[in-house]
Amino acid sequence: MSKNKEVIFEDWGLVDYKEAWDRQETLFASTVKLKTESRKRGEDDTSFTGIKTVTPNYLIFCEHPHVYTLGKSGKKDHLLLSEKQLEEKQAHFYPINRGGDITYHGPGQLVVYPILDLDNFFTDIHLYLRTLEEAVILTLAEYGIKGERYPGYTGVWLDAADPQKARKICAMGVRCSRWVTMHGLAFNINPDLDYFKNIVPCGIEDKAVTSMQGELGVAVSIVDVKKILKQHISVLFGMEIV
Repeated sequence: MSKNKEVIFEDWGLVDYKEAWDRQETLFASTVKLKTESRKRGEDDTSFTGIKTVTPNYLIFCEHPHVYTLGKSGKKDHLLLSEKQLEEKQAHFYPINRGGDITYHGPGQLVVYPILDLDNFFTDIHLYLRTLEEAVILTLAEYGIKGERYPGYTGVWLDAADPQKARKICAMGVRCSRWVTMHGLAFNINPDLDYFKNIVPCGIEDKAVTSMQGELGVAVSIVDVKKILKQHISVLFGMEIV
């Protein structure tokens, strides 16, 4: 298969979580099918002389109405609300097919879904996660916020060296099949952090959650953050955004 560094960027705006999940699944399944069929045709064989398949890549930005999602390794009791309380908070709950535990999505949080064929970039899922983290860290640095990694955990943290102060500003959870990715990261810009009090965030009981607004004391333009983050993702992965 030919390597394709072009990435189709789409901003879905504020979109219902289930709708976004279904749209992701469609793009993801289409790419996996392309790869499967190309291998059946023997395109990975050095003797292949036909036209090789080019797989597409997508970078999706969006926000969601209030919703809690539980990853495959998560515990249902990390959701601290009953069905009635969910309704009262106008929030939904979905067990989903990404890694990780429970998290919250809502307005003011930038959610990023890279649907990439990593054969087009590098086939290393750990490097993939660290590269996404680095894009967020570099974005935070432009606002004077020092983002860091917390050993043993994914995502981006502040004051990671101090267990008493460590707090998460960006959560991550992905799915990967045949080196095609989906799901991604949730970056807290200006969300209502009170919604995190209704869960055990990422299954971590003793760590707080924060946001750019919470750290800076003022609301941050999510439009500006999108531009900066997109640029850092593009450079770090060597993408050509189209």
